Amino acid sequence: MLRWTDPAETPATLRPCVATFGNFDGVHRGHRVVIDTLLAEAARRALPAVIVTFDPHPVQVLHPERAPELISPGTLHEELLEATGIDGLCVVPFTTAYAQQLPEDYIVSTFVEGLGVAALVVGADTKGFGRGYTGDVELIRDLGAAHGFDVVVVADQGEGMRWSSTAVRERLRDGDVEGAAEILGRPHRVVGTIVHGFHRGRELGYPTANLERRSRGVVPADGVYAGWFTRLDLPAEHPDRVLPAAISVGTNPTFDGTQRTVEAYCLDRTDLDLYGEEVAVDFVVHLRPTLKFDSIDELLVAMARDVDQARDILSGAR
Repeated sequence: MLRWTDPAETPATLRPCVATFGNFDGVHRGHRVVIDTLLAEAARRALPAVIVTFDPHPVQVLHPERAPELISPGTLHEELLEATGIDGLCVVPFTTAYAQQLPEDYIVSTFVEGLGVAALVVGADTKGFGRGYTGDVELIRDLGAAHGFDVVVVADQGEGMRWSSTAVRERLRDGDVEGAAEILGRPHRVVGTIVHGFHRGRELGYPTANLERRSRGVVPADGVYAGWFTRLDLPAEHPDRVLPAAISVGTNPTFDGTQRTVEAYCLDRTDLDLYGEEVAVDFVVHLRPTLKFDSIDELLVAMARDVDQARDILSGAR
């Protein structure tokens, strides 16, 4: 996949192309239908498939006070898009000046002049782009007719509800990682580097790997989860790359903690030295809420039960 930042500098090998545009935060199942349509249209025309997206997220620039926490920020977002099989990704730096383009100018300069687009694939809910938030599907249809490109509109997607990034965030805020996975089409992932914690887990017989506080991805509600722990620095074929884990999110109230952390215990492993590694934590099932126990013995009983549940769930998932 080729990556660049200025539509005017689109590589010649990607012109003409079939394209789409959007934020695609989370690259959920609704996004995948649009991208799959993009890939099918590109294959039918024997042309490259290109996505135009933005960094930072437009709301972070235009309305930072209500900007959403990103489901899949930065490189995680680009990795998910690359995995779809697209040929090119144009990541446009989004600024207040960029947002002042008239919607007609944006479509013409980006897709007609920049990408030489033969067909533009858009979701039926595409709207609110360009100055005054006035761009919509009908405008794109009119510009397609005027400038000689086809417009392919994909209907809203969902099973009983519309699949959206907002719906994913709502479920994660509730700790409903299974519901989030239904929309995403995969378990929700948080990525970060392993750092030193208080080492309480090791003292209790359950050594945990603590993610740095500035991890990437929406952290679900406080609680205990079963999930997968992926050591991203190891090669794909390494037997210890992906490990089953019990994951705790919260402030460790039994120890009167105040700092919210994400920590994972790789099941039945006490031999791992993970400090400094970049890892991914995938949340599969919510086991229980975070609780404050009256004694260490009560905590140990609960932790043993959590580990047994996680082992049973993940052995079936594998």
